[in-house]
Amino acid sequence: MAYIPPHKRLSKDSERPSPIPERLVPKFSRRVNLKSSSNANHNSKRILCADARNTISARRYIVGLDADNQFPSYVHLVPTSVESFKLRRFEIPLVLVNSHPATKEIDEEGATISSTPLEPKSSTPWESVAADVWPNLLSEFEILRNMFVSNDKLDEVKPAIFARFGKILFHPNASVSSLGLIKDRVVETTLRQMKTTFYANTPSSYMENIISGVAPKIGFDLEEDKDMFHILLSDGTKPKNYEIYCKCRMKEDKKLELYKVETNPVREMTKNILCIDKNLDLRLALHTKRILTSLTDDEMHIIGNIINSAIIDPEVKGGLRWPYGKACSGDRFAVVEIWHTIAKKYKSRSLSLMARHVDRFNFEDANGQASIEVYLKLKRLVSDLQEEKVETDSIFVMFKDNLKMIWDHFLCCDQYFP
Repeated sequence: MAYIPPHKRLSKDSERPSPIPERLVPKFSRRVNLKSSSNANHNSKRILCADARNTISARRYIVGLDADNQFPSYVHLVPTSVESFKLRRFEIPLVLVNSHPATKEIDEEGATISSTPLEPKSSTPWESVAADVWPNLLSEFEILRNMFVSNDKLDEVKPAIFARFGKILFHPNASVSSLGLIKDRVVETTLRQMKTTFYANTPSSYMENIISGVAPKIGFDLEEDKDMFHILLSDGTKPKNYEIYCKCRMKEDKKLELYKVETNPVREMTKNILCIDKNLDLRLALHTKRILTSLTDDEMHIIGNIINSAIIDPEVKGGLRWPYGKACSGDRFAVVEIWHTIAKKYKSRSLSLMARHVDRFNFEDANGQASIEVYLKLKRLVSDLQEEKVETDSIFVMFKDNLKMIWDHFLCCDQYFP
């Protein structure tokens, strides 16, 4: 089935591009004011696939300050043109723009070297980031190892460390706007007053460069092409932040085939790195998820009925729709969110690279979004950190090497914000 971008799709009903499960209709009607603080802060631990919602728990780290740890005078906050945020928040987000970007040089191995107007620092940017993030990673994995030791059933818990690439967006509030701070020299206290979003949508030219240039240069091999549908289900018998994540493939008869059921990933640690001298920012995150083996046959049958009732339709956002009454099962399970991904997966000895087109639709707020995303999974790092006797010094060196590779190859692209 050919991928059809959302802007070329014909919706049968402009008011409701994809049918909303009846159980969620009352909830949506009570949440018309999408700008309310309660809506913006809802479920900070829940991982939404776009990584494009406000994450209250994310810590921010700034790389590229001048010798006095201040923002250079040539860095400014400017409005962006991200339509999905204007529709959802009724506001225009801001992004940091460097009017004197780093010049590019190429070393003997073909890696990009940034030459910046800043004073030299005692450590490189990736070393500074590694030193800041490393203690958090060690403490989180120590907690996980203790969980594994105390409970054998947790062998189904799967941790993963991701490096995602995009831009940190800032959402202004009344106090920031009224003081006129946006037009003045950027200071960190100004940024602290604003909520942030990590926007993982990148230009198509960036993904093409990663696939055709970066991946073969640094030793990635194409592992597989993936065409997947993902369905997130709520469970009426569980807490609200507990959701069931179903991975599905399309069969030859164009019906969905369910092949994996997991808990929705939990973000254990998130670090947003604001890279002043690059035109992309970095998010480092540790996720955990659990393969669900405790569901009864009856529960799996109900979930299977919901999956089997889905109709693959490239003309609606998310690529799926349901006949009326089939997207939920009484007060137990209901479809919350869907997304369709068309991806290329690459692998090396220690890393996994994903470059994908993603088309999403959220049933709770009737919001859809399409994006182009590139991210890395640090597989070897996770594997070594799970060992009982951890040689932290050697693993830390590997972590710094991973960050250097990211700095050299993954944080530069055509500027796509005005």
